[in-house]
Amino acid sequence: METKKKALGKGLEQLFSNTVIDFDNFEQEVIEESSKDILEIKIDDIRSNPYQPRKTFDTETLNELAKSIEEYGVVEPIIVKKSVKGYELIAGERRCKAAKIAGLKTIPAVIKDFTDQEMMEIALIENIQREDLNPIDEASSISNIIKLRGYTQEEFATKFGKSRTYITNMLGLLKLPDEVKRLVEKNSISMSHARVLSKMDDEELIINLAKKVITDNISVRELESISQNDKIITTKKNPKKSNYDLKYRMYENLLIDSLNTKIRIQKNKVEIYFNNISELEELLNKMNVKIEEE
Repeated sequence: METKKKALGKGLEQLFSNTVIDFDNFEQEVIEESSKDILEIKIDDIRSNPYQPRKTFDTETLNELAKSIEEYGVVEPIIVKKSVKGYELIAGERRCKAAKIAGLKTIPAVIKDFTDQEMMEIALIENIQREDLNPIDEASSISNIIKLRGYTQEEFATKFGKSRTYITNMLGLLKLPDEVKRLVEKNSISMSHARVLSKMDDEELIINLAKKVITDNISVRELESISQNDKIITTKKNPKKSNYDLKYRMYENLLIDSLNTKIRIQKNKVEIYFNNISELEELLNKMNVKIEEE
């Protein structure tokens, strides 16, 4: 058992060591290794992966998959881990849910033994590469993989075949107020609208503008214009920001895109915000500032 567990861990490390991460190949290899051990297990005995980043599943696409399963059956086994009571899903949650909708009582499965961290990483990768996540769930998945693996945004972008700008914009969504995040999750406001809002740091203003997007059906360009105008008004009303010069806005946005953190430029001063030492070290790394270890 210990030998098998180490082999599985090695397979996951190999997945991450690849220049470009391909979850489909990894899953196929896991299934092929156990092709003789595929079992039919009761769907009711399966619990969702506790590290599953997806909070919502699209009903329409699940029903389409269920119809396909009714006609052709479950073509590819799911991957599960034996637990104290039944099984925990590792990969294939949509297949499992669709099979249940299709009326199946059992589903073909491969039983593997993964650690909690491996389960988390597999769930995150599967969702990023193969599932249609809402932007907030995707941003959370990207952030978690970066933290777990210690990637820079550039490294993550390369491994997952995304542009650096895309990753920066996605991570920026996590700074939105919770109320606005929920609107993005429900697709009440678009990713493009959310990106404009994520560049701002006045929470009340962000919420008000998000509501304005819905009630007034304003375009992204209009939102950008409104946000700038409201910024001018807010600046005049707030004496703490009276020295803020709007001509620096362009430079602020460039730095925000590059460093993915809150930036404030005032006359003769650049303020860079961070939450902890890890974020500070990542920022210094992005700026090519080498830290001499004692």
